[in-house]
Formats: sequence, structure tokens, C-alpha cells
Amino acid sequence: MKRKLLIGVPAVLLVLCGGLMFWYNHEPDIFDPVERAHLHAQAHNHAEVTGTTTTAALLEVVNVLDNKRGGYMSNDIMPPWVLLDNIPNWEFGVLTQVRDLARAMRNDFSRSQTQSAEDPDLSQADPLFHYSSDRWLLPATEGKHSEGMEYLEAYLTRLADPNQPSAQFYARADNLSDWLSLVEKRLGSLSQRLSASVGQQRLNTDLAGDAEARQSTASPGEIDVKTGWFEIDDVFYEARGSTWALIHLLKALEVDFHEVLRKKNALISFRQIIRELESTQDPLRAPMVLNGNKFGAFANHSLVMANYISRANAAIIDLRFLLQQG
Repeated sequence: MKRKLLIGVPAVLLVLCGGLMFWYNHEPDIFDPVERAHLHAQAHNHAEVTGTTTTAALLEVVNVLDNKRGGYMSNDIMPPWVLLDNIPNWEFGVLTQVRDLARAMRNDFSRSQTQSAEDPDLSQADPLFHYSSDRWLLPATEGKHSEGMEYLEAYLTRLADPNQPSAQFYARADNLSDWLSLVEKRLGSLSQRLSASVGQQRLNTDLAGDAEARQSTASPGEIDVKTGWFEIDDVFYEARGSTWALIHLLKALEVDFHEVLRKKNALISFRQIIRELESTQDPLRAPMVLNGNKFGAFANHSLVMANYISRANAAIIDLRFLLQQG
């Protein structure tokens, strides 16, 4: 009897652990950030003014990040959560976009010029989202995120209050262009890392275009670029998380920057970026991220993802050029 228990109990635990891993390995669905912003305004009885849609969308993205199925997993140290790596990488992609927008709101969107004072609530929220993403000891990562959300809520309340003009959100073309510049770099990096799944020899173009350019140490003329086999799915899911967050933030920003985009005749270009990013969220109909060799018999999911991200990035470059025109 004891022997059966010694065999049976671990077997049951393994099956249970496997089932939980399958259940928790789930990416949240796309939601409508504009609708969520409306519901948030109704629930908190505040007006919808310029900036409230973007702020509410950022709050909801953080809320989903921390309260999705299985909760926030990047700092878990117990099984089955510690055995999962796809969703923690997805979370890091989302968190990167949250951090970038929170900092842009602190440094640009809420300030009329470089010499103006930063918003007190946003200056508190920003560093809280930059807290260590995998800390499980108190104060844990989720606790810092909750504090950051409280400051965002306070900013949103002041933003919608006509009696508190110190809280502002400036929907200007230069502010949007500055944030898109950062998005452009993030997507460019993801695209390169995804494309490196098959490995290739690349010419070193680090100093191309500037005869006087210098770098710290010499680099070879050709570089062998290849993502490690164990990192391929990590990069893939980080890209999925980053683009998932961007879809919601861009949809919200379209509302707050609608007049700017309309006057620049850039609404369609903006929506096309969202359309390209939405393609990155198609279901993965395979048990794992496949890494086929270019034109080989098997699919290469990383290259497909890189294609959509590269097209969105090219559209962002064109959009920024349009926004910078007089």
C-alpha cells in the first residue's frame, strides 16, 4: 500500500502540474480600449477629455498584465508557474511598452515645454513601473505596479477635473512623434532578433552614412547573427506581448490625437499600423514555435512575426515623417 502511494502521489502531482501549466499558458484576448475608457469614465463619474482615453488604456493594460489567468508570473518561484517561460516573456514585452508610455507621459505628453514642471502623479508612477520585473520578496513587483496604477488613477481624476488645470495632456504632433520614435526603435530591435532565428552573415553598417562617425572599439566587417535555439520562443513571445500592448495604446492614442492626425491626413496611415500589428496576434496553431530554415518544408514563426513587425515599423517611419512636416 505504501509503495503504491509513493508511486501514485507523485504521478498525480505531475499530471496536476502539467494540467495547470497548460491552463496558465494563455495569452489574454484583445480588448477595446476605447470602450474600456468609456466604462471607466462612467464608473468614476468623470468627463472624457483629451488624454483620458490613453491614460485609461494604460491602466487597463497594466490591470490585464497583473490579473490575467494565472496572475503575474515573471516573479513566481513555485511550480507550475516557475516552469513556464512563454507567458513571462510575453509579460516582459507588455511591461516594456507600459514603461515607455508612462515615461513619455511624464516627460512629454503632460508638459507644455521643456522648462515646465513635470506632473507630480506621473513622476511617482513612472519609476514604479520600472521596478524589477521578477522580484518576489516584498515589496513584490505586482505591489509596485498597483502603486503605479494608483498614481495614474490620481492623474486621470485630476485630468478630467476642470478645477485642476495643473494636470494636462498635450496632444501635439511633436509629442506623438517623439513617442513613435521610441516605438520605432523597440520594433526595429524585435524585428532583428526575430529574423536572426535562422542565422545569417550581415555586413557591419554601424557607421554607414557618416564619414566622421567613430565607435568605442573596432568591429568585424561581417557579423554572424543568430538567436540561440533556447531563446527563439522567448523572443517570439516577447514580441507577441509588446505588439499586444501597442495595439491597445495606439487605438487609444488615435482618439486623443484624432485632430492632429486628421489635419496631417495621417489617420489611415495610423490605422494601417494597428492593422499590421493585429496580424501578430493570430493564434499559434502549432504545439511550439517552429524554426524552419527560410524556404524549407517547415514554417518559421519568427520570420512571419518579423515580417508583420517590420511592415508596421516602416509605416511608423513614414508616419513620423508626415507628423514632422509643417
